[in-house]
Parts: sequence; C-alpha cells; structure tokens
Amino acid sequence: MLATMLVDLDHLLANPIFDSNRCSIGFHPLHSYYAIGIYCIMLAFPKSRVIAIGLLLHMLTDYLDCNFVEFFIA
Repeated sequence: MLATMLVDLDHLLANPIFDSNRCSIGFHPLHSYYAIGIYCIMLAFPKSRVIAIGLLLHMLTDYLDCNFVEFFIA
C-alpha cells in the first residue's frame, strides 16, 4: 500500500510543481476522475484489490485536504 504513494509522481508534470491553493483531484492525470473510476473497477479483481484500496484511500486524503483543511486551520 505504501507503493501507491507513487501516484504523486504526476505532480512533477504540473507547473509549478507545488501550489498550496491547488486541489490535486481533477487536476493531475493520476488524480483525475477517470483514473479514480479505474481504481474503483480495480476493486473487482482480487489481484489488484489491495492496490486499488491504497489508491482510493490516497484520493480520499487528497479530497479531504482540498475541501476540509480550511476548517481545521482556524
């Protein structure tokens, strides 16, 4: 599951590479809604299920970071 963190390599394609105000979901190729759909389909196959769970948890944490971090800062 730790290997699913490699999905963040698509951040290297962005310019600038890091932008604190940018949401990863829907912006980077491996964080797109199409990719998330593929990760959901991967859940159906036993050999890829653990990877799919790791990727979906990664997307969930990125989503939470995008939408709810502003509530915890204040």
